[in-house]
Amino acid sequence: MAVVTLTPLFVALGGALGAVCRHLVDTRIERARVDTLVVNVLGSLLLGFVLAAPLDESAVALAGTGFCGAFTTFSSFAFETVRLAEDGFGRTAAVNAAGTFTLAVVGVAVGGWAGSVVF
Repeated sequence: MAVVTLTPLFVALGGALGAVCRHLVDTRIERARVDTLVVNVLGSLLLGFVLAAPLDESAVALAGTGFCGAFTTFSSFAFETVRLAEDGFGRTAAVNAAGTFTLAVVGVAVGGWAGSVVF
């Protein structure tokens, strides 16, 4: 008999929640690059926390893969960075790219540290 896993359902549920939260941030923060930075850094922080917590596979699928995956947006970050460069704002594009990457990596590290302290 085949084993049925509910993991895809947890990913979908987390993804739905993450997408709605992403939309709420978009509607609350008017500046495109700022909202993208906020969701990417917060999502990275949360992912670090989730991965450091003693959670089972379903919870990681829900919160990590689903929620964080839908909440964060690499494609918008890439598009906005390219758009800045194409519009003649090369320095701003470079700062956007380096800053987002750095803050996201720091976010994962801080989230992981916080998760290890809490749990």
